[in-house]
Amino acid sequence: MGERRPLRRHCPLRSAALAVLAVLALAAGAWLMGRQAMAAPEDRPNIVILYADDLGYGDVRCYNPDRGRIPTPHVDRLAAEGVRFTDAHSSSGCCSPSRYTLLTGRYHWRTRLQSGIVGVWGAPLIAPDRLTIAGLVGRHGYRTACVGKWHLGWDWPIEPAEKRTVTGFGGNRRTSPGDRGSDTVTDAHVAAWQAIFARPLGGGPTTRGFDRYFGTDVPNWPPFCFIENDRTIGIPSTLLPAGDFRNNRASLQGPALEGWRLEDVLPALRDRAVAFIAEAASDATPFLLYMPLTSPHTPLAVNEPWRGASGLDNACADLVMETDAVVGDVLDALERAGVADRTLVLFTSDNGFAPYVGARELEARGHHPSGPLRGYKADAWEGGHRVPFIVRYPGVARPGTTCDALVHQADLMATIADVLGASLPEDAGEDSVSLLPLLRGSTAAVRRHAVSCACRGVPTIRDGQWKLILGAGGPGVKEGASDVWLSDLSADLGERENLAAREPDRVAAMRAAYAELVAAGRSTPGPRQRNDVPVKTR
Repeated sequence: MGERRPLRRHCPLRSAALAVLAVLALAAGAWLMGRQAMAAPEDRPNIVILYADDLGYGDVRCYNPDRGRIPTPHVDRLAAEGVRFTDAHSSSGCCSPSRYTLLTGRYHWRTRLQSGIVGVWGAPLIAPDRLTIAGLVGRHGYRTACVGKWHLGWDWPIEPAEKRTVTGFGGNRRTSPGDRGSDTVTDAHVAAWQAIFARPLGGGPTTRGFDRYFGTDVPNWPPFCFIENDRTIGIPSTLLPAGDFRNNRASLQGPALEGWRLEDVLPALRDRAVAFIAEAASDATPFLLYMPLTSPHTPLAVNEPWRGASGLDNACADLVMETDAVVGDVLDALERAGVADRTLVLFTSDNGFAPYVGARELEARGHHPSGPLRGYKADAWEGGHRVPFIVRYPGVARPGTTCDALVHQADLMATIADVLGASLPEDAGEDSVSLLPLLRGSTAAVRRHAVSCACRGVPTIRDGQWKLILGAGGPGVKEGASDVWLSDLSADLGERENLAAREPDRVAAMRAAYAELVAAGRSTPGPRQRNDVPVKTR
């Protein structure tokens, strides 16, 4: 099969039909026929994906040198040694949907998750037969590990009669004083938990392409324990102390291990990732490490020596520094193992900075978590989903370069396939475009369109420099709002002026292009695919 050809930038749309035909025709050709040969073993790099949680575009110093006050030397080092993308996007302004898209190369809104995140004790979002990046490289002889926050659901082994034993507790951050529930763990709770957590957990990372998993699933939600592969490490028997539900620490009360400390989570993930690198580098088999960090998302459980290190009187700012240090530890582990020069490293974030952990106070102290962008986590504005995106690929990507091309986290799947000289099945990576030409220094656009959503489901579509929000951008506007917002990001990166009234033809064409991308079940060339559920096009 021939390789995927990049989607290139075109002139403004004349009609919806021409827009869709132009997008799909660019990469047609040989991509749909035949099969490429697998890359030679010596050409298959190790792959490390460092996925920060709630790290804003402006929280990384090299992205925000004038209005960023948090030191991030290790991420900055990675940028100095690789390519820093300035127009990169997650699929959503919140967690689970972005993770789905990064791992599958498919927009999350093609699934049941039209808005919001996978809820506590939620079912798996990734279908069992859906190819992930781990499954892809596994077909090519890689060993794979996921270390960190999964938050894509499990087949929790909770019988209907047991459900009431893991829910309904008081002390939750969002619980009103008049509806606190119980704070008592009874013998019946303990007996039920002993039965539940003695069972294997289905539907997790090791059923979705990864050889092994270690993490906390969602660190601010129960169960408060580590999970290794498909088992909890220990049996929860108590609840977290009430103090852990203050100051943006835990959010939902539930089963916990005795003596569980939120501060221990991030160091444990670091240690497991470093150990995996050392083990995996001991032979010639290539490896993929996906490390979805739990930080700087809540719980804001900062360890020494990072408490107060930012000088900004903000725990999240301190946690950004601790997160950066963990990135440094992983990069150092690659160096010690002697594999840094043959490892592709990607660093990015699932969405923008969470405003409720002190965004306004930080700005008053001179640190702007979204940099020049409008909005924060959950928004359709750029601050919700334009994220840091840095790739170090020794021998391929020129160190210290910047790329302003439009890219998307969905593109990781096709990029890895391209690196491996592999082809994707017709029903995989439907929204993924290879970034390898950009990593090699090409200045031609690889995609014309990209779709990202607010956490409430309001979609945005890009057409080159133009961005259309199909509803208002902020989280306070109800899903399905009829107003639209059109920006020319090349002239108005802060999205201050709505050009929709001046450009009705462009708005209509972009609406129609989005509707066709939805209807086609894909935004790349290939046979039409089915969305999992009907998708609102607004």
